[in-house]
Amino acid sequence: MAEEGLVLNETPNGKKQAGRSGCRKGCLFLFLAGVGALALLGIVGMGILSFVLGSDWNLRARSYPEDERPRLRERWSYGSGTTKAVRIPLEGLIIRERKSGLLVPQFDRVDAVLRQVRAAAADMAVRGILLEVESPGGSVSACDEIREEIHRFREDGRRKVVVWVRGLAASGAYYISTEADWIVAQPASLVGSIGVLLSALNWRELSAKIGVTDVTVKSSRYKDLLNPFREVRPEELQMLQAVVDSAHEMFVRRVAEGRKLELAEVAQIADGRIVTARSAQELGLVDEVGYWSLAVKRLKDLLGIERLKVIRYEGSSGLLQLLAAAAGHFPFSAAGITREPRLLFLWRP
Repeated sequence: MAEEGLVLNETPNGKKQAGRSGCRKGCLFLFLAGVGALALLGIVGMGILSFVLGSDWNLRARSYPEDERPRLRERWSYGSGTTKAVRIPLEGLIIRERKSGLLVPQFDRVDAVLRQVRAAAADMAVRGILLEVESPGGSVSACDEIREEIHRFREDGRRKVVVWVRGLAASGAYYISTEADWIVAQPASLVGSIGVLLSALNWRELSAKIGVTDVTVKSSRYKDLLNPFREVRPEELQMLQAVVDSAHEMFVRRVAEGRKLELAEVAQIADGRIVTARSAQELGLVDEVGYWSLAVKRLKDLLGIERLKVIRYEGSSGLLQLLAAAAGHFPFSAAGITREPRLLFLWRP
């Protein structure tokens, strides 16, 4: 039977079938190689495009003060009229953290918000900002920067800011929100967490177990404050507590000023607690409970107009941001926070 099998494989028909099988394999290999080459060219091309759009090679950015008066692409979002308001999202961790990669130019989420506020301020047709909040807070310095920029936008009294709490306005996000003229919270949202964090990991016991020794040369006693390889001294904890208390006092004062409450009233609830939208309204932390349409209506009321054109901004690298989102690098999608010591207005369950 084996000999008969060998004879059959040598027939012209058998040879033709073997040739077809080899052709299929060769064509498949060539097809896969072609797809791989095209994918590689696409990645390289997008990397070059990312570099050009996100670097100093963008000559257009040199023709005007890019940081003082950013020019951002407008997208018509809602409504109509000659008076404009800008939807600005405040989402995720409010921390200066530049992300970059082959397809993604450097991106700082705090700068992204600041640029949108400044772009709105530079446009005389823009009379309002609708700040859409979904954030647990962030670093004290970053939150204070954004709050100050919003203050500058509305300090002449002609322009108004309404906050709509989409789901969460905790700690630093609420700190920023108190600069608004009106706060509307979605019925299922959470608000509050007035307080300050300063935390750091300590590896002293772990390093002793695994035999790791730290060598630190310092100029003075407290220069290595919060060194993770040694125990924190009692007087150091007192120093750090004083720093935290100072930031907490600033937070309480800002809430009292923005919400027109007594300092004592705010101090009673400034213990880090998180509350529902209804409770926040009862405590005076928000003005109303409602949805996005109510926030738009309140902005119209504050401006004394009936028609309002709501827009949103897109940067010149919108395509790259879309790709970044697909790659998990969207500016406001970070799932964690670095553990380096820093003051935080942050709700971190």
